[in-house]
Amino acid sequence: MPIPATQIAGLANGINGSRKVKPNNLKKLFTKAFRSTAVKSIFKSKAKRKPPAEIVRRVRFLLEAVDSLDDNVDPSHFDKMEELDSLLHELKAMLYGSNECEPAVDACAQLTQEFFRENTFRLIIICLPKLNLEARKDVTRIVANLQRQPVNSRLIASDYLEANSDLMDHLVCGYDDPGLALHYGTMLRECIRHQVVARYVLNSEHMKKFFDHMQIPEFDVAADATATFKELMTRHKSTVAEFLSENYDWFFVEFNAKLLESGNYITRRQAIKLLGDILLDRSNSAVMKRYVSSKDNLRILMNLLREASKNIQLDAFHVFKLFVANRNKPTDIVNIIVANRSKLLRFFASFRIDKEDEQFEADKAQVVKEIAELEAKGPLFSGELHKFPGTPTASGELYKLPTIPLSRRLT
Repeated sequence: MPIPATQIAGLANGINGSRKVKPNNLKKLFTKAFRSTAVKSIFKSKAKRKPPAEIVRRVRFLLEAVDSLDDNVDPSHFDKMEELDSLLHELKAMLYGSNECEPAVDACAQLTQEFFRENTFRLIIICLPKLNLEARKDVTRIVANLQRQPVNSRLIASDYLEANSDLMDHLVCGYDDPGLALHYGTMLRECIRHQVVARYVLNSEHMKKFFDHMQIPEFDVAADATATFKELMTRHKSTVAEFLSENYDWFFVEFNAKLLESGNYITRRQAIKLLGDILLDRSNSAVMKRYVSSKDNLRILMNLLREASKNIQLDAFHVFKLFVANRNKPTDIVNIIVANRSKLLRFFASFRIDKEDEQFEADKAQVVKEIAELEAKGPLFSGELHKFPGTPTASGELYKLPTIPLSRRLT
């Protein structure tokens, strides 16, 4: 691309374009112009770029060098670190493209194939703690993108991760380090896109650790762990249903005690919403029936209905109505509801939301009808189990939680 004549003229004539430039100075101006960033970029853009596979191989070589550094050595002193940073940035640009051009399909396929051919993917995850912040950001985006890159119409990342599942152990344990947690958490959620990876994590001991990760004092880390936990429990429905069926007892003991009954408002709010998403999914119908047959679960839900938070009350209602809609209520469930009938009816009489919602009103009317008509099974225990506030409210924004009309009974 030739340099515009106006630019040359402007340089030759000076800033104001009025005074003449001596021949000696003219040479300096031309030299300065050709050394400028804009002119360099013109010629650089025409320079032949290295093939993607060659860049990946060079990155692998540099990562091996970084990985071999002793723990007491500052990685920033590694003389090739600047080159590694530059190459990682270039790989990210290949995968995501730019404002001027879309990513080249063939280049992305070559890059992806080379990444998973040997141990580059493993090295880039293992070496993350030794990279600077900008390089970590680039690596996070590279790993995320590679999960979605097809090679010959196949996601080869899934096959690689199935054979290298121990990398998921490394990613989950990243939540123990606040400085790395958000990077590793983002990578983990992208890897969970593959059902084989989600199944591995669900069936590992890491699932129990998530209940602690979600209560880490650092808010952003706890929120990231919660996002990953939700992804695990909602993305692959058949795998989740199988997991819950096999791990029902310990899972809901942890879920109830550490999340639904947590002293943290945000934890309770996210947990009750997620519980609704899980139980209202058709794939989990067997789990739902088991959950709504427990008097301990009913106790927790009734307490959540008493919350001062309008949003928690509403999400708790969407789960509570499943207890009422169950045609095969155990005796304990029936008697608890009957013992608290007057309190419950007063509660629902003033249970309102600001936004008009016909489905909500229909569900509430059906719940009230069912409670009013319910008959006790055997003698009732003495005393009322719960005390609801006299004038509860549930105004505020309505969560778009999937609902099940009460007309569709549990059988």
